[in-house]
Amino acid sequence: MRAVIQRVRQASVAVDGEIVGKIGPGLLVLAGFEAADDERDLVWTVGKIARLRLFADPSGAMNLNVQEIAGEVLAVSQFTLFASVRKGNRPSWSRAARGEVSAPLFDRFVALLSAELGRPVPSGVFGADMQVALVNDGPVTLIVDSRQPA
Repeated sequence: MRAVIQRVRQASVAVDGEIVGKIGPGLLVLAGFEAADDERDLVWTVGKIARLRLFADPSGAMNLNVQEIAGEVLAVSQFTLFASVRKGNRPSWSRAARGEVSAPLFDRFVALLSAELGRPVPSGVFGADMQVALVNDGPVTLIVDSRQPA
C-alpha cells in the first residue's frame, strides 16, 4: 500500500459537482493498493498516519500528530500511485490492484483509520471521477509505502 499524505488547512472531494467528503485542518490521504496488499499493510499504514508528527507544538517544532491537534483525515482512493513510467510516456498501471481487490482494501483502510482515530473518516467515492481540492499547509507532503517501512 502506498499513501501520499498532505498536511492541509482544509480539503474536500467532489463527485459530479457534489462534495462527498470535507475536512478542516488535518491530513489528506491519497491511498493506492497493489494486489499483494493485505491486512498487515493496512494496519501498518493506518498506524503510521495516526502517529506521524506533522503539526507544530507551542514552540513551532513538528511534534504533534493529527489526533493531538484534534485534526481530521480525508481519505481518497488513487490507483495511479502505482503507475510506472519507466518505459515510454504512457503510464502503466500493471502494479495497481484491480477494482475488485482494491475496493474492499480501501473500505477496510477507511474503517481501520476511523477506529484508530475514534471518529469517522470522510472519503471519496471509490472508482469515481473525483475532484479533490485542498489548501496544503506548509506545504508538508509525505509518501509512505508499506513495502518499504524503513
